[in-house]
Amino acid sequence: MAKVLIVYAHQSSESFNSAAKDAAKDVLEAQGCTVEVSDLYAMKFKATATAEDVTGTSVPPGTKRLALIEYRDRMRCFVWPGDVKNAAHFRYAEETELAWQEGKLCADITEEQGKLTEADLVVFQFPMYWFTVPAILKGWMDRVLTLGYAYSDERRYSQGMFKDKKAMLSFTTGSHESMFGADGVNGDMNVTLWPLQAEWRPALLWLPGSGPSDLLGSLSSSL
Repeated sequence: MAKVLIVYAHQSSESFNSAAKDAAKDVLEAQGCTVEVSDLYAMKFKATATAEDVTGTSVPPGTKRLALIEYRDRMRCFVWPGDVKNAAHFRYAEETELAWQEGKLCADITEEQGKLTEADLVVFQFPMYWFTVPAILKGWMDRVLTLGYAYSDERRYSQGMFKDKKAMLSFTTGSHESMFGADGVNGDMNVTLWPLQAEWRPALLWLPGSGPSDLLGSLSSSL
């Protein structure tokens, strides 16, 4: 039974993106898939990659040495002074790789990594903002896809950690297909999405004017 993770990034439950996300979940579950949705706005997912993503020893609130308490809907991070290897010159990739190895990544990151590890298929559902993903989804990628867990110098692209997984980008653009052609004013969509396509090897489907049911029919036939 396939496990599917939908990473969803839109504020409105009345949006086309929301309808597509719901339709995807219904169609995939009807096929026997197990579907989990990460609704990033509903989760108030932290978009910024900072030193607070590296946690220290968890202690009760009020402990004198406690430097920072960050509350989220479903998690609490405790950060001690000196948790990072080099506070004077903080380098996110190296620090989070070490934290991942030592089990000191913040809880919202490890939760998403757990979902991603289990998934056979990942569907990214979002509106395109300025030729890329919304900031909250970019933050998900920055924070969840940490060095060591998601990639290394030796394992990238076709030899990457997720080479056996499938991925799909399902998104709205606000522009016609012709505007994203090789000679289009917005530039070739395949070039625009090159970094994402190289890493995730998604299917790119143009479905102008079609509703969520049509979109998911194409999705289901590709699985």
